[in-house]
Amino acid sequence: MHTASDTLALIGNTPLVRLRGPSEESGCDIFGKCEFTNPGASIKDRAALAIVEDAEANGSLQPGGAIVEGTAGNTGIGLALVANARGYRTIIVMPETQSREKMDTLRALGAELVLVPAAPFSSPCHFVHTSRRLAEETPGAIWANQFDNIANRRAHVTGTAEEIWAQMEGRVDGFICAAGTGGTIAGVGMGLKAKDERVCIGLADPHGAALYEYYAHGELKAEGSSVAEGIGQGRITANLEGAPIDTQFRIGDVEGYGWVRRLLDEEGLCLGLSSGINVAGAVRLGRQLGVGKRIATILCDTGFRYLSTLYDPAWRAAKGLA
Repeated sequence: MHTASDTLALIGNTPLVRLRGPSEESGCDIFGKCEFTNPGASIKDRAALAIVEDAEANGSLQPGGAIVEGTAGNTGIGLALVANARGYRTIIVMPETQSREKMDTLRALGAELVLVPAAPFSSPCHFVHTSRRLAEETPGAIWANQFDNIANRRAHVTGTAEEIWAQMEGRVDGFICAAGTGGTIAGVGMGLKAKDERVCIGLADPHGAALYEYYAHGELKAEGSSVAEGIGQGRITANLEGAPIDTQFRIGDVEGYGWVRRLLDEEGLCLGLSSGINVAGAVRLGRQLGVGKRIATILCDTGFRYLSTLYDPAWRAAKGLA
């Protein structure tokens, strides 16, 4: 049996599973990367570890220091776990619209949680800008800056993409996921393209985000809204610059939730809405590429993080997802 050298070595090397329903629906082999098996139960553990290690290497994060970040929740959870293991404090700024489970988890991990009203990125009250100011005001603190810190996407170039390539034995026709910071889609895309330029990289973009229109027509333009947490972007972050995106799909919440339900009812996977949107995108990409193709996507986090929202019938009814 393999043993990990320390707890942070448990981040990454996640399983890849063939998803029966999506594969049958698309006529392809669709695989999900089980990022909910990371210690913090999401893919954001990878970015958190990479950002901290980069800050340690460049000397900006010193022993006993603090890590400040603005996040929808999962990156904050990953940072709190990494910080605990390395001896740092964490201060996490999060929109008050995120799930109660994420807030409770951050507090349980010992992070100082600062909740702010949801605001557009153009507002100085946006959670990202608030976290930057807090970092500047806190002695010995660094700002993780997950959206524009490219240590984020490097974690996926050297980690996630390499794992997918090895697990699929080099037979990868497509990869697709949504973008939040852009680190996953850009990093995995770059890593897979370096192996085989023919791998098709697709974007699954929720309503309320602007990237579908950008990659389809060159204009950052949003339409509608989504209740999915942690995905959807209205600007080209540093992590997204140069992302090798070949095709794009607009995925609605109803379509994404349909796959959340099917994966739970038929395959025993309890996932969040971002994973459902990714799987819906993989089915669409499979139909576009043709029967028999092999496609990977990201199962971002556990559904146990959304018991008070996505898995609550009254909440779903209010959001039109009943």
